Amino acid sequence: MWNDSSLIKILKDGGVVVMPTDTIYGIVGSALNKNTVERIYKIRKRTPEKPCIILIGDFSEVKKFGVTISEEQKNRIREYEGGVSVVLDCLEYEFEYLHRGTKTLAFRVPAPQEFKDLLLKTGPLIAPSANSEALPPSRNIQEARNYFGDSVDFYVDGGEISSKASKIIKLHTDGSVIIVRE
Repeated sequence: MWNDSSLIKILKDGGVVVMPTDTIYGIVGSALNKNTVERIYKIRKRTPEKPCIILIGDFSEVKKFGVTISEEQKNRIREYEGGVSVVLDCLEYEFEYLHRGTKTLAFRVPAPQEFKDLLLKTGPLIAPSANSEALPPSRNIQEARNYFGDSVDFYVDGGEISSKASKIIKLHTDGSVIIVRE
């Protein structure tokens, strides 16, 4: 499902896709393409000040966003692969379209190897839940189509998903953790 060549091409070319993530259905697109990110905000009617989670194939990919990880953070990050999004400081102005003025970005490395492989091919993807702002997340493709219709480029049907959104933690440079969302 995640290694379909047409899916990879659409995402690499800046397209917007509704697909199952490792937790719930997401509306995803390239995190390194400002136009794609802004398009997802518009389609989803997302609050402009609210940053999105970025899915990455490996934590080394945070470097693409000017984020450096301290030794203490590296030691803690190993505990948080799959299902947990890790908020790290991002002071780079060029990524303000992602951090929305918060100067932090949330990253998640999914547990399924097939999904990590997809992310290493497409590059980092923003992945807010597949719903319009303040409405329940899509549990299946039909619910997602009801929200977005033809405004996205591709739908990937992963059946019914009844999981919940990822836990979010803020990981400080000294290795200390604050739980943002349980």
